[in-house]
Amino acid sequence: MSPSLPRILLTGFDPFGGEPINPSWEAVRALHGKRIGGHLVVARQLPTEFAASLRLLKAAEREVRPAILLGVGQAGGRQQLSLERVAINVQDARIPDNAGAQPIDEPVIADGPAAYFSTLPIKAMLAALHAAGVPAEISQSAGTYVCNHIAYAMLHLAAKRRGVRAGFIHIPYLPLQAARLRGAASMAQAEVERGLTIALRTAARTTTDRKFGAGTLD
Repeated sequence: MSPSLPRILLTGFDPFGGEPINPSWEAVRALHGKRIGGHLVVARQLPTEFAASLRLLKAAEREVRPAILLGVGQAGGRQQLSLERVAINVQDARIPDNAGAQPIDEPVIADGPAAYFSTLPIKAMLAALHAAGVPAEISQSAGTYVCNHIAYAMLHLAAKRRGVRAGFIHIPYLPLQAARLRGAASMAQAEVERGLTIALRTAARTTTDRKFGAGTLD
């Protein structure tokens, strides 16, 4: 890896919930080593486990020393790329993680704030995605499972590093997953990779976010 380029730490997860693959890792690992927006992408896989994912994230952050952290996770049922606005300091697992842990109403970081807002330019990223014809939205909730856990942890780590920004994107199932799940939405991996590339390039090149309505009524 080039020592002269600022780095993006891009993470995806291993499969969970009975799925044979996780689209987040399939897309993320395809971008490893690419130069996007003047930054070098370093991809890391995290386990879908509350405790282990946090340990590995901290180790990767210390190793990579990224300027940008972006987590990517599977959100079955969503129809487009979801740029998460906020991560909350709670773990409330509807199902056990891959290690069998199922924390209920526990904090991600015991002494952390109630929530963090994304420090990436999500409105500019959304506009760029839409201009390129990629279906995308601003999401107001990253859930309370391991994705939110990592989104919060990334923002907590970034808050301690001057000039470091972080955020999280949820992506739909891949078509081969949706083929087994009647009526489930999906997005081709190539389109996810294209969307992530656009989002990362915009994040790397944008310091002041755009301002336009992208909220919801519910």
